[in-house]
Amino acid sequence: MKTRITFLFIFLLTFALNAQENIVVNTNTTQMVLKVDEDKNVKFEYFGKQLNALDDLFKANSNLDADAYPAFGIRPDRIMAIRVKHANDDRTLVLKYQSHDMVTVDDNVSLLTIHLKDEIYPFYVDLKYKAYKAEDVIEIWSEIHHTEKKSVTLYDYASACLPINARAPHITHFHGSWAGEFMMEETELDHGTFTIENTEGIRGSLGDNASFILSLNQASSEDDGEVIAGALAWSGNYKISFSRDRYAPTILKAGINNYASDYILEKGEKFTTPALALTYCVEGKGQASRNLHRYARNYKLIDGKMERKILLNSWEGVYLDFDEEKIVELIDDIANIGGELFVLDDGWFGNKYVRDKADRGLGDWEVSERKLPSGLKYLIDESEKRGIKFGIWLEPEMANVESELYEKHPEWVLQNTNRELVKGRGKTQVVLDLTNPEVQQFIFDTLNDLLVKNPRIDYIKWDANMEIANYGSTYLSKEKQSNLYIDYHLGLQQVLKRLRQKHPHTTMQACASGGGRVNYAYLPYFHEFWASDNTDALQRIYTQWGMSHVYPAITMASHVSASPNHQTGRIIPIKFRFDVAMTGRLGLEMQPKNMTDEEKNFSAEAIKTYKEIRPIVQFGDLYRLLSPFDNDHLSSLMYVDEQKQNAVYFAYYVEKMAREKLPPFKLKGLDPNKRYRITEINKFDDKTHFKGDGEIYTGEFLMETGIKIDFAKEYDSAVFQLNQM
Repeated sequence: MKTRITFLFIFLLTFALNAQENIVVNTNTTQMVLKVDEDKNVKFEYFGKQLNALDDLFKANSNLDADAYPAFGIRPDRIMAIRVKHANDDRTLVLKYQSHDMVTVDDNVSLLTIHLKDEIYPFYVDLKYKAYKAEDVIEIWSEIHHTEKKSVTLYDYASACLPINARAPHITHFHGSWAGEFMMEETELDHGTFTIENTEGIRGSLGDNASFILSLNQASSEDDGEVIAGALAWSGNYKISFSRDRYAPTILKAGINNYASDYILEKGEKFTTPALALTYCVEGKGQASRNLHRYARNYKLIDGKMERKILLNSWEGVYLDFDEEKIVELIDDIANIGGELFVLDDGWFGNKYVRDKADRGLGDWEVSERKLPSGLKYLIDESEKRGIKFGIWLEPEMANVESELYEKHPEWVLQNTNRELVKGRGKTQVVLDLTNPEVQQFIFDTLNDLLVKNPRIDYIKWDANMEIANYGSTYLSKEKQSNLYIDYHLGLQQVLKRLRQKHPHTTMQACASGGGRVNYAYLPYFHEFWASDNTDALQRIYTQWGMSHVYPAITMASHVSASPNHQTGRIIPIKFRFDVAMTGRLGLEMQPKNMTDEEKNFSAEAIKTYKEIRPIVQFGDLYRLLSPFDNDHLSSLMYVDEQKQNAVYFAYYVEKMAREKLPPFKLKGLDPNKRYRITEINKFDDKTHFKGDGEIYTGEFLMETGIKIDFAKEYDSAVFQLNQM
């Protein structure tokens, strides 16, 4: 009897070890399925709409059956998620399943961890899958560590490597350059590899953005099509690739770019890759965007449910040429038209090297006694006397060689000691070495001291105007120079985490030569992004349209600037400029005293109007209607609150065509069974664009038939508020 029991136990144990096991990650509408096969390999099987009967997936052989985290060595011809070199020069890995656990974070969030280990070496990879149910978003990342006797070199270290079944995949991505960020392109993926990447070092989104929308079976529309949208949360160099051939599924691989970044990982250290956030839907690009927006506001963005203030930034108003009188005049101007915050931009610091030009003073974060003899307290007092808050600009990661900081600490600058120092902006700008803990402490102390001494500062504009041009660190050892690109951003993260712990309520904006730092990695630390240094309202329609695919309106700083515009020279009416800026976080970037009385009065009314619609714009669901990329002279979008009770609709006419008869403008996102009063707001000279202004219509009529807007000239625009009756 004892022998039979022993035999049965061994049989059951062997069966359990050899049996296949499904591991499932669910959101409210989507599902990700992985499998542990009989050889303890973890396979990625499925990502899509929730399936009621998983067995059918395998019976029909519709599963993907690809390694969940393929490792280099045994099958080196395949796309790999990880590639390493052990201390004995062995370059192989064979990762096998050890165990997995699912943790319930709260009612909406769960975290799956799958533990892998190499067959021979004490080398471990934990695969992470974090599901946000209501938002239909799943984050994927990996954690890599080892207990080998000596260091291991990481050559590849992806966050995710996913097979995707796609019959005719189309990729939508967002590219650009200074003053032309977030231009949107869509292309069909042919056989081969399509790559979105950055190697600049600091301003990761000044070219391509670390995000995408993948349409699986055809070019998707806003409202229809099977899509996967994704955003990688890494502030440094990144790489997202889509590889396709006729015999295999499309492979999505995303993570930190391994460009010049062989990473030396010591025993006991943990290398955590950045999270790739993915959402799947069958309702087109619009729903994918709304999923990401809710996820960002609810879980990633600092103070994601707090309204953002209306501000005036001093840059285009006075640039570096100002004194106390000019600044107080600006403070007075923004207060008089209803603004809530004044931000003093570049030029307020430096004594030995006064910041009169952009080629000196960076790093010397002391108030200029010549420009501002009464100090920051005086300006803060003047702001608060007028009922507004005060903010200030810094560029903490940079220095000029013409600065006291550089004179004291030339070793704090990224550099190759064998070569002449390459300099950036003003032919004097250099980058501080954030791999160095002393530099990290200096940057933390700079911001902390400023905020401790001036606790009423409400807002920080954090800029970064240079790339990593001198590949080299005086802090990193000779063996670890290739850690530079990654350790720089790990150092930056440490500084930002400390600042947020010490000053959790200070609003911060991420700026980097305009839109160079628009990335999910910054959302826990920065309340908003400066989308572009280009404030031309026409071009901002394009930039903000592209950006809206991945980032919610509350993160998008959008300013009304002067006419003619300082970047393009284009002359645009003030109403159009406000109507564009009101689709994000409204602000001004100009010299108000140059406005006419009529423009000042309109600005005051527009700011008052924005305060009324601000909750809908900053927290509502976005519906993009007419794309400027598809329509040469029309664009429209709208925001709808969660209950579908209130909405705001924006429409723009950017090019007048002779005798053109415009079709009705159809709305989206409303409840077809509800009735809405539609009222034109933000009117100039009481001009009305819609004859049915103030009337009540069903949601069905507004969405199926639409409204006729009478546009009369170029740069005409209209804004409508909808309220359920």
